[in-house]
Amino acid sequence: MVGALESDQSFAMAEKFDILSEGFDPTAVAPEPLPLPVTNGTGADQEEENLKKTKVVINGGGEREMVLGRNVHTTSLAVTEPESNDEFTGDKEAYMASVLARYRKTLVERTKYHLGYPYNLDFDYGALGQLQHFSINNLGDPFIESNYGVHSRPFEVGVLDWFARLWEIERDDYWGYITNCGTEGNLHGILVGREVFPDGILYASSESHYSVFKAARMYRMECEKVDTLISGEIDCDDFRRKLLANKDKPAILNVNIGTTVKGAVDDLDLVIKTLEECGFSHDRFYIHCDGALFGLMMPFVKRAPKVTFNKPIGSVSVSGHKFVGCPMPCGVQITRMKHIKVLSNNVEYLASRDATIMGSRNGHAPLFLWYTLNRKGYKGFQKEVQKCLRNAHYLKDRLRDAGISAMLNELSSTVVFERPKEEEFVRRWQLACQGDIAHVVVMPSVTVEKLDHFLKDLVEHRLVWYEDGCKPPCLVKDVGINNCICPAHK
Repeated sequence: MVGALESDQSFAMAEKFDILSEGFDPTAVAPEPLPLPVTNGTGADQEEENLKKTKVVINGGGEREMVLGRNVHTTSLAVTEPESNDEFTGDKEAYMASVLARYRKTLVERTKYHLGYPYNLDFDYGALGQLQHFSINNLGDPFIESNYGVHSRPFEVGVLDWFARLWEIERDDYWGYITNCGTEGNLHGILVGREVFPDGILYASSESHYSVFKAARMYRMECEKVDTLISGEIDCDDFRRKLLANKDKPAILNVNIGTTVKGAVDDLDLVIKTLEECGFSHDRFYIHCDGALFGLMMPFVKRAPKVTFNKPIGSVSVSGHKFVGCPMPCGVQITRMKHIKVLSNNVEYLASRDATIMGSRNGHAPLFLWYTLNRKGYKGFQKEVQKCLRNAHYLKDRLRDAGISAMLNELSSTVVFERPKEEEFVRRWQLACQGDIAHVVVMPSVTVEKLDHFLKDLVEHRLVWYEDGCKPPCLVKDVGINNCICPAHK
C-alpha cells in the first residue's frame, strides 16, 4: 500500500510540474544576461553610454580625461533562489549549464584579442584536474606544518627553493612564501622594510606599480616619488637629490624589474651606488625588487644586469600568473631570514608560525607552479624569453614601418605606441593605456600571426581616424624624439 501510495503521489507531481514537456529541448541554451563579445559591429553609441569618464591628475599638475570600464551592475548575473520544483524539472541546472557554456564561449573569444596585459595564456594543466576536488590551504608558514593536513607545503617549498637558486641565496638564509598575487608580494616586501626601519622613508619611481603607493598609504609611510627617465626607469639624479634631503632617515626603496607601462628596468647597481655615495651604509637601507613580470625573464637575457641576493637587497617578488602562466593569480616572495623575525609570530590555533599577510593561502597555486617549473625548467624558460623578445622587436619594427610611433626598451617585451583613437578598439584588443600611449606585452602565448592580425586591424582603423587632415598625437614627451614619428618628427 505504501509503495502504491508513493507511486500515485509521484505520478500526480509529475503531472502537476510537467517534468518533460513536449517542447523541451535539453540542448537549448537558456537566455541570460551575459554580454556579447565586443565586435566591430554597430552599437558603439550604446557602449559609450555604459562608460563613465573621470578626471585624473597627471605629472605636472594638469588633468586629463580617463575613460572607466563598463558598470558591471548592468550585466551582472543574479543569484536566485531555486524554485520548489527544480529538483524535478531540472530547469535551474539547465539554466546554469547554459550560462557557463555561454561564459566559456566569451572567454574563448576574448582570449583571441588579449594583448595589453602580461598574462601567459599558453598552458595546459589537465594533469592537475584530479586535485581540484580538495580544499588545499597552506595556512601560515610554508616551512612549518599546521594542524590542517590538506596542504601542499612540500610543493610550495620546492618552488621557493627553485627561485632561491635563481636569485642566488642559500636555503638557510632565505624565507619566503607563495602569495595570492603580485601586489601581495609588494605589500609584504615593503612591510618587511618598514619593520626593519620603522622611521624609514619609502622611495619609488613615479612609474612604479600602483600597489607600491597603496602600501605606503596602508602602512602610513612617508613616501617620496622619484622622477623617471624617458625610458621609464628611475632617474638616479633626482633620487640623489631626495636622498640628500632626508639623510637623517633610513631609506626603503622599491626597485622596478620592469615598470608597468613601459617595461623599464631600474638600474639596480646604479641605485646601490647612489645610496652609498649619499652616505647610506648597507645597514641604513632596504631594497625591495618588484619583478612582477621581468623578474623571471631577466635571468635568461644575455648581458642583463643580475638581480641577486649577493647584492645588498632585502627582498624580491615575482608574479606566477604572468610569465609562468598559472591560471589563477599568485606570486612568489623571497626575503632574507634575518629580516623575517620581526614579523613572525607563533599561532597556537594553527600549531604553526605566520609571517604572511593573508594567512590562508591558495594551496593549489604551488601545484601549478611546481608542475610548470618541472616541465619547462631553466632551458624552457630561456627559449620562451628569446621568443618573446624576438616577437616584440618584430612588432615594434612593423609599427614603425606603418608610420606609427613606437618604443621598446632594451630588456623588455613591452611595446609602447600611440594610443588608439577609439575606446572601442582599445577594449576589443584589451590594451592597457596611459595618457597618449598604449602598450602590447608580448608573452609566450602571443604569436606572430596574432600580432599581424592586430597590426592589420590597427592600420585599417588609423586610415579612418586620421582622414580629412586629422593628425596622430606627438609622443616625444612619452617615448622620446628618437621613437616619435608623428608628422612633426618624421
